[in-house]
Amino acid sequence: MSLKISGLTKKFGEQVALNGINISISNNEIIGLLGPNGAGKSTLMKSITGVLKIDEGEILFDDKNITENDIESKKKIGFLPENNPLYNEMYVKEYLQFVANLHNIKKERVDEVIELVGITPEKSKQISQLSKGYKQRVGLAQAILHEPDLLILDEPTNGLDPNQIVEIRNVIKEIGKEKTVILSTHIMQEVEALCSRVILIHQGNIIQDSPISEFKGKFGSLEEAFQSYTVYKL
Repeated sequence: MSLKISGLTKKFGEQVALNGINISISNNEIIGLLGPNGAGKSTLMKSITGVLKIDEGEILFDDKNITENDIESKKKIGFLPENNPLYNEMYVKEYLQFVANLHNIKKERVDEVIELVGITPEKSKQISQLSKGYKQRVGLAQAILHEPDLLILDEPTNGLDPNQIVEIRNVIKEIGKEKTVILSTHIMQEVEALCSRVILIHQGNIIQDSPISEFKGKFGSLEEAFQSYTVYKL
């Protein structure tokens, strides 16, 4: 898997959401995408997945332009957006089977993923009846169902209780052994627990892209490093 982003720019009216972004990813790793609210993280993730049309620059996935090869690229990318759009009137297994049918995936894979993300006891329930934690698991299940080479997760543990957070982290960690994961989060403990690399975006610019140890550098914690790189650049 390779992802190369060159000169990526995205504007909303006069506001520049992304300003000439350059990123290169070629190894299976879990990357923490950090930044204050409004920094451009979600815009970047939606650009990679093809949800948003880019204004300038290009994104190459496996050396192919995603704009020109959008269907092929999307087959290899899994995405869990922050708002986790689910069909609440559907039942868990019914919904995942629906997603599997879209990807022409065998039904055995649905059962495998249900077990992997820990929703076996809930698989016969209507999605609207699930707790937020289980809804997040269903969203994660749909994102990995087609075994994507690149998995993009936007705040995957937001609103979960401590036990659920640990369980979801363990699932992500297992996936990251064989796939590339881009993880957007505000939880620094999550970055330390999962990520080997940090990409910090602020005001539409990449201001740090380094191994987590280098990102932390001389600071006592990731929180201190994050504040140093962002607060004083407002």
